[in-house]
Amino acid sequence: MVYAASIVINYLREKKWFFITLVIQAAMFLSPAPESVSPDGWKVLIMTVGATMLFITEPIPLPAVALLIILGQIFLLKLDSSLVAKSLMKDSVLFIMGSLMLAVALVKQKLDKRLALLIVRVTGPNAYRIAFGISVFSGILASFIGEHTVAAMMLPVALSLLQLATDDPQKRRALAVLFLFSISYACAMAGIGTPSGGARNAIMIDYLRGFFATDDPATYAYSVSYLDWMIYAYPIFLIQLPLMHLILRSTFKTDLTDLGPAIEQLKKQVGSEGSLSGSNYVAIGLFLLTLIGWVGFSSEVGMGTIALLGAVLFLIAGLVRWQDINSGVNWGVVLLYAAAISLGVQMRDTGAAAWVAGLFMDSLAPLGMDHGIGLLAAVMALTTFITNTMSNGAAVAVLGPIVLSIAVGTETNPLAVGMVTAISSAFAYFTVIGTPASTIVYSSGYLRPGDFMKVGWRMALMSFIVLLAASKLYWPLTGL
Repeated sequence: MVYAASIVINYLREKKWFFITLVIQAAMFLSPAPESVSPDGWKVLIMTVGATMLFITEPIPLPAVALLIILGQIFLLKLDSSLVAKSLMKDSVLFIMGSLMLAVALVKQKLDKRLALLIVRVTGPNAYRIAFGISVFSGILASFIGEHTVAAMMLPVALSLLQLATDDPQKRRALAVLFLFSISYACAMAGIGTPSGGARNAIMIDYLRGFFATDDPATYAYSVSYLDWMIYAYPIFLIQLPLMHLILRSTFKTDLTDLGPAIEQLKKQVGSEGSLSGSNYVAIGLFLLTLIGWVGFSSEVGMGTIALLGAVLFLIAGLVRWQDINSGVNWGVVLLYAAAISLGVQMRDTGAAAWVAGLFMDSLAPLGMDHGIGLLAAVMALTTFITNTMSNGAAVAVLGPIVLSIAVGTETNPLAVGMVTAISSAFAYFTVIGTPASTIVYSSGYLRPGDFMKVGWRMALMSFIVLLAASKLYWPLTGL
């Protein structure tokens, strides 16, 4: 009896935020809906509040939250299950699925030590120059294939150099902090550069395309191609990258600046493995073809179609097995984004997003931040706060319908507001769980949570200034 009671108590303690969320939702459900929002809109807001709380506290697996979103649309909104299922499978979801499959195929090639040697051949033996080289390589790769993939690829690169550099634990940790933040922050910032850099970008593109869609094709004024996104966002990443390095260099100093001996050992290890194989070259070629497809043909057939085609070509070429993809892809992430996008559609259709947007605008009006650059700064601050408490993709999925409704209500360019939201969702510099890249490098054991707070505010301030300057000075030149 005592044992059974102990099990129940432990279960309730472990799931307390799940039950707290249910109580809050029940209280909202039993209370009358505000006059300015429809009954269905109020139900959608109840679901959104619950999903957001569960995203932040994670008392249950996040894919389970996705399933609850789907069930809520069927049972609370009384929607046909086939209609709900249709709303789950957007091109952005196919794109996320295909990108994750491509990531598994690329990691399978095991090019980490060769990449480390390539970096040090370019940078030389100076530790700070190597750190900058790591951030440049990490950033360029992450801007095309996703931050979590590149962080997973680059972590062994950094660890290889660290293990060869010194046996002194303190010196190794000082160097590790510099190298590991060079990976995680570069990956996070680079993810804004292209639609394939992160799921949040594909989600916002889908929102921009669908939020203003009607039967008249001429109304697709906010359809963003792969190349359009790069024009708007890639220069922002390129400006941030050297500034990030200067911040890391001034925040985390190391006495171990000459890694010449470590580089010599690395050369011997790579030399013993022989030259690149034919399959390595084929893999690189297929990825370049996929990239060309994204840039040149995604506007006609969809980015998701290109991503899936790339994954299929890797399978046909025998460079990866389906068993590897099946075990390496986090299918729960695909389901999570699909459900979040579906909920965003309901926020738009029921008017819930417009209602929340109105409340937000009413609070900004007395501050003079309900239009122009002030509005963009407010959206940026809101997104930064949310993205430090949940995944950046989930943050954009939740905020997308709201900020686009704000744009409509204030006659602000929805594309500018959408871009600011997607880009500032990368400003998750303060917490270990802020981005997948941060979580991955933290798993090495070298970093401490306090390290993120120590440098995070500097990174956020720099990113705020760069994005505001770009929205004021650069984007008008592009026609945005």
